[in-house]
Amino acid sequence: QVQLVESGGGLVQPGGSLRLVCTASGEIRNIYAMGWYRQAPGKERELVAHITSGGTTNYAGSAKGRFTISNSNSKNILYLQMNSLKPEDTAVYYCNAFDYVQNYWGQGTQVTVSS
Repeated sequence: QVQLVESGGGLVQPGGSLRLVCTASGEIRNIYAMGWYRQAPGKERELVAHITSGGTTNYAGSAKGRFTISNSNSKNILYLQMNSLKPEDTAVYYCNAFDYVQNYWGQGTQVTVSS
């Protein structure tokens, strides 16, 4: 089992920045990939970015050039640096981990981009 806890969300003005943090605990040695997803009101959950245990990253088109996913050397902390935020980035952001058997999810953190 893997437990995930997100932090770092909040209210930010358009053009501003936020850094989301996800702390993983439990059987983290079996994790193959971790990622960030988001869900806006009335919309389906969508991938923002993910990173494999080997360091390969993948970004949604809306995140490319503005967001950066990274993790700590110990692989138990996942970051999402978000720059040049737009109102359409407003959503609940969820941390995800996959260990070849199942997906694990955090409780989510709200990001609101508004003036």
